[in-house]
Amino acid sequence: MTLDLLPPPPLPAPTAPPQEVRRTTHGSIWHYAEECLTQTAAAVHNTRAASASEVSHAIAAAREAHAMGIPADLLAEIVKLQGHADEHFSNAILALGNKVAGTLSNYQPLIPFAGKLLAPSAFYDSFDQIHRIARAILSPVIYAEDTDVIGTASINPVASAILAAEIDNTVFKRIGIHPFVTATRLDYESWTFLSRKHFEV
Repeated sequence: MTLDLLPPPPLPAPTAPPQEVRRTTHGSIWHYAEECLTQTAAAVHNTRAASASEVSHAIAAAREAHAMGIPADLLAEIVKLQGHADEHFSNAILALGNKVAGTLSNYQPLIPFAGKLLAPSAFYDSFDQIHRIARAILSPVIYAEDTDVIGTASINPVASAILAAEIDNTVFKRIGIHPFVTATRLDYESWTFLSRKHFEV
């Protein structure tokens, strides 16, 4: 299957202020993954943390996985392409995530203990669409106190911001209240562990 490479977005001026993550329009589950790719690519270009060629090839690899129904994150694909050794992979992901987080208007702290939290099975059962979107963009819900306080996290701060906005919108539509939703970041090991635990990937 031939996949077109996404042309790199224009680089913003160095003085560009932090950006709000755009709310996605409703579509298929994989639309959210595509929107996450696009917004993450723009953030990476803004930081100049990867070359245009690296970003373009990483997008192609992620889209190929998505076409087979397999989630893939752009930051992880970029770090793979950059050829970091296994012992440095986690630090490279963290460094890239730090740079991308700096382009967003809302600060996302790193949550090192998230891997120890129980999967919010009842929340996923009640909000299956959220579970499927979370899987597509690899941003697990790390806790849910009923529908009042909910948190999501990822190695990619763009992914967690997108899911946080979708959680707020979905819960409000169903029960008429805006929950307190937090978007945070995970280290690579916690992210891979939670992705297997929550999404079987």
